[in-house]
Amino acid sequence: MSSGTIAPPATSLPRTRIEAHSGRRRLLWRNVTAYATLSVGSVLMIIPFLWMLSTSLKDDRQAYVFPPIWIPSPVAWNNYLDTWQALPFNLFFLNSAFVSLVLTVAQLATCSLGAFAFARLRFPGRERLFVLYLATLMIPFQVIMIPLFVLVKEFGWIDSYWGLTIPLIFSPYGTFLLRQFFKTIPLELEDAAKIDGCSWFRIYWNIMLPLSKPAMATLGIFVFMWSWNNFLWPLLIVSSLEMKTLPLGLAYFLGQYTIYWNLLMVGATIALVPVLVIFFFAQRYFIEGITLTGLKG
Repeated sequence: MSSGTIAPPATSLPRTRIEAHSGRRRLLWRNVTAYATLSVGSVLMIIPFLWMLSTSLKDDRQAYVFPPIWIPSPVAWNNYLDTWQALPFNLFFLNSAFVSLVLTVAQLATCSLGAFAFARLRFPGRERLFVLYLATLMIPFQVIMIPLFVLVKEFGWIDSYWGLTIPLIFSPYGTFLLRQFFKTIPLELEDAAKIDGCSWFRIYWNIMLPLSKPAMATLGIFVFMWSWNNFLWPLLIVSSLEMKTLPLGLAYFLGQYTIYWNLLMVGATIALVPVLVIFFFAQRYFIEGITLTGLKG
């Protein structure tokens, strides 16, 4: 017998090629199925937006035509001017922008401070207190809105910016989101800062916040979108026309016996623009923040 190596069977090489080819085909079909599913989902999600845009350019007659038409003829560009002049939409827009910006900045401040405390400070009962605070997410807003309204009334904040903002500047969800991100930051950075003589606030301000831009951007987008579209709380607090926000302004087009669909869709299109602009500029941080905040419990 020869002492050399034994050659592999002649059938092993073709079998390997067949298996590799079969693996590539399975991967190709998985990719095709995934992309087809995502494409169908994307089309289904964009159809309501396209319908809103189409209806905003229809006149009163075309808005009620059945079967509906997608491309209006003629295009009623004057709907945008009529909607803007029918009500003080510039005032509604400014009120919504002010309230949304104030709530976004305030929640980023309160949630980041609370998250830093729950993630880094060590004190008795920390975990139990965090669980108790997080449990408030299970309480529907409809349960607390009447006591909250009574409290705001006692402070004299009805029909004011104070009433629209102060009761909503705290968020258990935002605290949880940032706490999850803070726990992923290495403890060595905190230890090095302590050796250099940094206080807890300096660690929070100079280390945690600069490293938490993705999570902060994610929370900022969530808060801005929620406050921009918030309808129920402003409906309870605001009574004068000058203090109404955009969602309340859009409700004027819902009459008792008729709905001005074309003007309503114009207002909805205008209200959508700021959210799209903010998401466009912050989408990189948003996607990164969504990915990173779920890494560590």
